[in-house]
Amino acid sequence: MKIYTKKGDRGETSLIGGKRVPKNHIRVEAYGAIDELISAIGVVRAYETDDYYKKFILEIQNKLMNIAALLASEGDTTKQLPGISDGDIAVLESEIDRITAILPKLNHFVVPGGNLSESFAHLARSICRRAERIIVTLTQEGHQVPEFLEAYINRLSDFLFTFARRLNRDAENMEIWIPKK
Repeated sequence: MKIYTKKGDRGETSLIGGKRVPKNHIRVEAYGAIDELISAIGVVRAYETDDYYKKFILEIQNKLMNIAALLASEGDTTKQLPGISDGDIAVLESEIDRITAILPKLNHFVVPGGNLSESFAHLARSICRRAERIIVTLTQEGHQVPEFLEAYINRLSDFLFTFARRLNRDAENMEIWIPKK
């Protein structure tokens, strides 16, 4: 099977179910941002040394693959796509709480760049926030977005922020921004 189909050469792509849309369609922007997020989180996973978190991050990537598939469908497909549940959100919340318990209280904004893994976690967080903004726009424009999806992406950005702080703490790096006059 060839990787190229030439069907997108004129600026269109197919959603799951076969509907053709422009490549800059808001739905394509949404699942494209999730695709970018999956890749950025993959870099974080590649730098992670703790086996628990390597597995945890891989599970997040798998959930994001599910989300990308959901976003690539306008509900006009007979394929059964995996969803996101409040249990998936609870898993992220539990991990955020677990990490937060070992971190010092945060009284300032954070400046990314203490080390590569922490920097990539913040990059993934900012991509996650962009994906969230696009998904909100998708919803506001009247497109169907599965239940819990927006909450999962919001909580994921919180996890990535907290995880970046943990990575910085593990490397004993400074992470705060104090405005200079």
